[in-house]
Amino acid sequence: MDTALLRPGTPEDAAEVAEVWHRGWHDGHAGHVPDGLTAARTLAAFRDRAAAAVEVTTVAVVDHRVAGFVMVVGDEVEQVFVDRAHRGGGLAAALLDEAERQVAATGYDVAWLAVVGGNARARRFYERRGWADEGDLPYEVTAHGETFVSPCRRYTKRLR
Repeated sequence: MDTALLRPGTPEDAAEVAEVWHRGWHDGHAGHVPDGLTAARTLAAFRDRAAAAVEVTTVAVVDHRVAGFVMVVGDEVEQVFVDRAHRGGGLAAALLDEAERQVAATGYDVAWLAVVGGNARARRFYERRGWADEGDLPYEVTAHGETFVSPCRRYTKRLR
């Protein structure tokens, strides 16, 4: 695994988080979500979203750069993304472990996340990490004032 420092995100990290998120989102979602949603997921949109989510973001820093991040809100692991150059080295597992720790620390027994049904790579990763596919989850997403339904699967993991 890359030697990574996991730490809370800061406003100064938001631009790098947005870059990782933009690339990773398109890698895993293009062709699996409504076209209008794909078009709305611009780098500028991810910059806005990353800046707004700093307080719920944990970053993984490798060589003074954001190599990945996770966002946790309540019992939901909202986002897990690793930059292309750092995939396959254990960084995603470290971030997911941290997300699970955060969910458990706030008193929840079960964590959940949504993953796009067509993102087979992510689904295999979650299943290897002990997450269970609980079935269809039509996930509503609003972008540029328009609501899209993203065909997701709901995954859960018992933490205690």
